[in-house]
Amino acid sequence: MSPSGETTEETSKSSVSTPVNVLDQRKRMKIINVVYIIAALDITWMFLQFSVTPYLAKKLGFDTLWFGYLQTTVGLIQLFGGPMFGRFADLFGARVALSLACSSTVVFFLLLAIANHPAMLFIHKIPTVFMHVLPSCQMVVADLSEPDQRAGALSKLGLCFGIGMVAGSTLGGHLNTRYGETFTACFGAAGSTFSLLLVLKFIPKSTKVQAPGTNTDSQNKNKSVFSVGEITRLMKFPRVTPTFLVKIIVGLPSGIFQVMFSIIALEFFKLEPQQNGYLMAYFGIVQMVIQGAVIGRLTARFSDNSLLLLSIGVASLVGLAQANMQNVFQFCIIVLPMMFSLSVFNVITDSILTKSVPSSDTGTMMGLCASVQSLLRTVGPTVGGFLYVNYGISSIGLIQFFVNVVVFVFMLQRHVRKTTEHRD
Repeated sequence: MSPSGETTEETSKSSVSTPVNVLDQRKRMKIINVVYIIAALDITWMFLQFSVTPYLAKKLGFDTLWFGYLQTTVGLIQLFGGPMFGRFADLFGARVALSLACSSTVVFFLLLAIANHPAMLFIHKIPTVFMHVLPSCQMVVADLSEPDQRAGALSKLGLCFGIGMVAGSTLGGHLNTRYGETFTACFGAAGSTFSLLLVLKFIPKSTKVQAPGTNTDSQNKNKSVFSVGEITRLMKFPRVTPTFLVKIIVGLPSGIFQVMFSIIALEFFKLEPQQNGYLMAYFGIVQMVIQGAVIGRLTARFSDNSLLLLSIGVASLVGLAQANMQNVFQFCIIVLPMMFSLSVFNVITDSILTKSVPSSDTGTMMGLCASVQSLLRTVGPTVGGFLYVNYGISSIGLIQFFVNVVVFVFMLQRHVRKTTEHRD
């Protein structure tokens, strides 16, 4: 780790250890545990709607091309909405931000329930500009956790993701099969209302901590949510820009595979919907095990830089394996290192980025991180579709292999050079 990075971490630790408004440890843990529940519920509702939208779109006459346009629309909306919403969360606090996000999810499901025209499927996506429950939860966890425990705390949100993936996929498929799309969408709206009630009951107005004598909050209140300068200002902090570039470059190849997976499962693996549901549940279980039992132990023993290098190295091997896989059984084996590399990479990069900026800016930083995923969802279908149609599934895996190898070698040389300079 570079000296500037160490200084940033030391400053962050000192500011967290002596805050003006210190929440006792028990109250902090209670809030964090409630946030984990809210995150798990939100992911459940998200995967629940995955059981509705494709089938409803098919009933309304959407073909593959128009369904791709629908997905790209969501990516574009959240690409621009993520950083702005993160800034909003920093300015107005966790309770207001999470309330807005959960309320938007309720509206989203209600619009989905009454969708009876192709245009309504596009209209019901508009509330997604505010649907950033998970980044808001990440902000709260980052605000209330100590810097040296942050990676472990954030990894538990990944565990919540796995729980929600399994519960949402199972529940959505069951409800849609028995009661139809409208009832399932209304169930999602009711569930999102329950999440909103949890926010109003348990989440404090603000979770920010400040060192004595600072007036960051009052300064932030005077700045606009739409201030691009305040958002891009974060890129000037040590380690932020390099880590962000790595997050985009490494995330793009794996993101393409994830975006294209529904097509791969249908055309390459020839899976039926029920079999695809079982595979998604398997993903969730693997992720729960990795996030709940593995990452916490790794972050306690190894540095962020070491784990980042490890995740990139494993991702390169995953890409090579994907390029040569022939059937779904082989893919089920590849899923283990794939989910490991994705989980470690996302947790460590988020941890580095939140530790590199002041507590007053963690929401904006989480919004920027969410916008990376939105960017991948925006360009992924176009790039992935071109590669898959013209060069096959192996091309996606090979690109992931070469990109990750280049980044791994570059970062390893940089790490060795800085270590040598530090010793000298």
